[in-house]
Amino acid sequence: MALLQQWRDMAYSETANKGDLQRLWSAYFQKEKEIYAQLLKTPDKAVKGTVKELADKYEVDLMTMVGFLDGINDSLKKANPIEEMEEDTKVSLGFDKELLYKNMVAAGADWLYNLEEWNEIFDEDKRKALYREQKESTTVRKDKKIYPNDPCPCGSGKKYKKCCGKNA
Repeated sequence: MALLQQWRDMAYSETANKGDLQRLWSAYFQKEKEIYAQLLKTPDKAVKGTVKELADKYEVDLMTMVGFLDGINDSLKKANPIEEMEEDTKVSLGFDKELLYKNMVAAGADWLYNLEEWNEIFDEDKRKALYREQKESTTVRKDKKIYPNDPCPCGSGKKYKKCCGKNA
């Protein structure tokens, strides 16, 4: 069974004790924060190695590293083959800084997008702009409703019902 499936079976188990899952995620989030803090110190250096080598480098167990790789994959410049990943699979952590920040915001991971290391990468205005851009990208806006007696939006000067709304 691929490592990613093992991670997902463990981390998203429907039958596991709720307390055990809570402890697993609590420990995972702490380790994740530590790994990101290290990565963000040298954001332009793409860290490479096998899954096992990276787990050893960041002093985490193999499953934690698999979970981390699953989480960061959408923010990488070149995605890793996480679905069929094994211990000796070579992976890269070359991430797009803006995309990573926005994905952290989208995930609601304030413990990650508020890391102090971001201060060296983006100034406060840039972080606020990226935050706002991410939040606005998920906001659904409905177009203003056009009523029959409103002026036609095509600019003809006629009422909507006598112009473009005639066949609607």
